[in-house]
Amino acid sequence: MRALRHDDPAHIGPHVTLGRLDDEPEHTASEGRFIVRGADGDRTFLARLPRPDTDPTRWAIEAEGARRLSIPGFLPVAEVGGGGAELPWCTAPYVPALPLPAALRAHGGPLPGPVVRALAAALARTLATAHAQGVTHAGLSPAAVLLTADGPRLSCFGAVRAAAPDGEQRSGLPGLDSGSLAPEQAAGGRPRPPGDVYALGAVLAFAATGHTVPERDELPDFLREPVTGCLSRDPARRPQAQQLFPQPEPQPEAAAHAATVLDNATPSPTPLPASVVVALARQSAQVLAAELPVPASRTRH
Repeated sequence: MRALRHDDPAHIGPHVTLGRLDDEPEHTASEGRFIVRGADGDRTFLARLPRPDTDPTRWAIEAEGARRLSIPGFLPVAEVGGGGAELPWCTAPYVPALPLPAALRAHGGPLPGPVVRALAAALARTLATAHAQGVTHAGLSPAAVLLTADGPRLSCFGAVRAAAPDGEQRSGLPGLDSGSLAPEQAAGGRPRPPGDVYALGAVLAFAATGHTVPERDELPDFLREPVTGCLSRDPARRPQAQQLFPQPEPQPEAAAHAATVLDNATPSPTPLPASVVVALARQSAQVLAAELPVPASRTRH
């Protein structure tokens, strides 16, 4: 958890702000993400706010759309509020989480191959599930991937759609990661599943190398073909999410367990480096130790 900046809100809706989830530069963050506590002091949430230069109405539409979804691997949205004179906001139940760039900083560089391989399979599975339901995430980037002990979760749903309407140039807009933005979306095209696949290639390249546009030889062997395909400038030449990193056919007893996991709509655990586990534990301890500010009326005698 990062300390609040001087211009950060003390409250988001009825919630008290404890700190920032991450400390990404303002020009790269697609939205503000904060750790907040309910007014009763008992429950903790991850709260999100639109950037000051984002159309709040479009952002609120995407937040409400996310609230109506139930896709394993997407960050669930529990509540959407605000409007009128108040900025829109939304919340999700809090679990210790690190955005992918913060995880690389905690680890001191790109993630190990087995971790990237597991991450690739989990994210491809999440996108395949969404696309099968007719849902395009349209916001995938390294910062949108939150690593948790239970597996990665995708936040920033609809960031591309919120940044500008279809038909308007999106290239260079603040808050959109240029390395993760498919060319057709940058030119104003409607976000569709091939754009998510392009962003997936950029995210996996970032996890493995530390940047979203690596040279082919920088990628580990198991990523070269799929990432090269994902990053094709022609959407028709990109693979579909369900074709990427296929899982082996489970044995009958394993299939029954897999069905239970899907029924419970929980992400699959992904192995994490010890350094990232330590960072998650540190964040959890900071949140548990955080105290709500004492109202001025209670300090008077």
